[in-house]
Amino acid sequence: MPVEINELHIKIQVAEDTAPGERKSKSQIARDKEELVQACVEAVMEIIELKKQR
Repeated sequence: MPVEINELHIKIQVAEDTAPGERKSKSQIARDKEELVQACVEAVMEIIELKKQR
């Protein structure tokens, strides 16, 4: 019998890896965001490809 998940809750905690007095520049923040978006896109595309193979 298949299990159906109707709702999924995800809880995360993000920790800063910089020193308390050290701030990231706007360009570094933008670069980090772009890397995160790219990683998410790659993961989603991989999932879609796996579903197509089924």
